[in-house]
Amino acid sequence: MRQSAADPYWNTNVARHPGILRAVPEGCGDALDVGCGDGLLARKLAGQAKHVTGIDKSPDMIACAREFAAGDPQLTFVEGDFLTAKLPRAEYDFVCSVTTIHHMDFEAAFVRMRDLLRPGGTLVVVGLAREVSGTEWAALIAAAPVVRTAKVLRRASAPQGMPVADPQMSYGQVRAAAQRLLPGVRYRRHVLRRYSLTWEKPAR
Repeated sequence: MRQSAADPYWNTNVARHPGILRAVPEGCGDALDVGCGDGLLARKLAGQAKHVTGIDKSPDMIACAREFAAGDPQLTFVEGDFLTAKLPRAEYDFVCSVTTIHHMDFEAAFVRMRDLLRPGGTLVVVGLAREVSGTEWAALIAAAPVVRTAKVLRRASAPQGMPVADPQMSYGQVRAAAQRLLPGVRYRRHVLRRYSLTWEKPAR
């Protein structure tokens, strides 16, 4: 399993990038990557959106993202707290976030992402949650051999200095909160210990 030039490294977050890219609406103008890290996904999004903004709280990650972007005018990277940073309301055709929302207040982050979308825009959140119920633990145990094999074969790694945090919400709590905040949201539980939420903001 060779990594493509677009994937200088692979991990269970990068594994979700193809699905995120498939969700980008046709003719996307502005896209926002919340918790962009070193900007890998943002650089991929630049192939499908006219302009991409990445935001991350980590100075080290933003420095890496800006360095890798090499002055590309399609890419802008903002260092700051997503919940308080100045970002244009209802201006983005596409908003995404990969394993970042559990670092923040879940509901506040979802409401802000929802508000930043243009009517008709698409939101995709990939997240990490914790197992609580018997069903959730059974799913984790059943998937464990697949996860271990994938990580070994793909030589899983992450950028140095990437912030980490343990999730506090269970998969069931995530699903219930998302359905309350974003009516019509599509929820999926993935084998590589991730969930995804996809939502299209109603057009006016």
